[in-house]
Amino acid sequence: MFHTYEQAVDWIHARIRLGIKPGLTRMEWMLERLEHPERRIKTIHVGGTNGKGSTVTFLRSILESAGYLVGTFTSPYFEQFNERISINGQPISDEDLVELVNVIKPLADELDRTELGGPTEFEVITIMSIYYFAKISPVDVVIYEVGLGGRFDSTNVIHPLLSIITSIGLDHTAILGDTYEKIAFEKAGIIKNGVSVITGVKQPEALEVIRQKADIGKSPIYQLGEQFFTNSKTSMKNGEQFTFNSMFTQYEKLDISMIGSHQVDNASLAVMASQILANYYSFIIEESHLREGLKKAYWPGRLEVLSEKPYVLIDGAHNEEGITALASEVNSRYADKKISILFAALTDKKLDRMIAILEDTADSLTFTTFDFPRAAKAEELIEAGKAADNMTIANDYKIYLEQKIKELKENEILLVTGSLYFLSEVKPLLTQLLKNK
Repeated sequence: MFHTYEQAVDWIHARIRLGIKPGLTRMEWMLERLEHPERRIKTIHVGGTNGKGSTVTFLRSILESAGYLVGTFTSPYFEQFNERISINGQPISDEDLVELVNVIKPLADELDRTELGGPTEFEVITIMSIYYFAKISPVDVVIYEVGLGGRFDSTNVIHPLLSIITSIGLDHTAILGDTYEKIAFEKAGIIKNGVSVITGVKQPEALEVIRQKADIGKSPIYQLGEQFFTNSKTSMKNGEQFTFNSMFTQYEKLDISMIGSHQVDNASLAVMASQILANYYSFIIEESHLREGLKKAYWPGRLEVLSEKPYVLIDGAHNEEGITALASEVNSRYADKKISILFAALTDKKLDRMIAILEDTADSLTFTTFDFPRAAKAEELIEAGKAADNMTIANDYKIYLEQKIKELKENEILLVTGSLYFLSEVKPLLTQLLKNK
């Protein structure tokens, strides 16, 4: 029995030792013992390589503006562990988290002694969220973000109102496969028979896999660029503006406050999702709710401007596709600025390709590391970048940032990017340094 928040979180994190164990048998075993709480919640399932968190946020914000109580399950957390299980953007309380752990721990202990083996950290958190939204704090709808892949992800025990697959990229290839088709097959695992699927996937070979899965299950498919599309896109100083068209309606001049043309795609997936919920599931979502929700949607660490004087940006571009989108945006928005980049990443990424893209964007590129089991060493990063002239190492990123912020010139931008785990560690420090400047 745990009595404090610290004890509960320590127990959850101790499950990291079990690593990643794809498969749903342990989840199904625990749900059976809890009398199937997943059957008591309405859900929306969001998978994909990039854009999941932003799409969840846009949709949550639209539904919230329409007056709904919306649960979200997301990962990783950015500033506080509790963020992973939230209602209308408010993280679960410490007290509720302790209560949940005391419900789940006996099940985990029992599973530890079976041939199935104990549940992983992610399975524990997933089961906690399902129990929370079903039994402790019921909501109107829960948006579930897939952790890894889809087919064998622990969130795939839900039967959603609709599924969303944002994008396909070559990430986690050791687990999901090394081609767009193989990865699409894993992501398409969240498509359920007869349940609508919305997708922003662009690669023809990946789309074909998703279409086939949808066809087999007679699941209606709504594809960005086919059944719905965006046009009249304009980049604003603090966001983007676009027009949305679908078979249901047209919305002109929709505004979002997240920067980047890729965010227009994510927002359009959320708009299409709201249309399906309104037209087929009796959700009451007016145009005013949609506009307000899109405008106020905020997700930390996505081309987030922390300060304009000095100019400091952070972005959680943690794979090749994310880095490509980031570089494109930086090159078009800040062409007249000198770009200094601080980068840290995990070892299981395509580091050479990511660094090659950053090298072309940065005037100076500094590598560092951070306290995380899979974090790449700064020396590994500079080696992957073939130690080009504009590359250096910062062994202690805290000292580097303190100095850099003092020295940052008017025509210069500091961009901190890479692993989201790194950004969650760096953001509080940066915020403090900028406040003290």
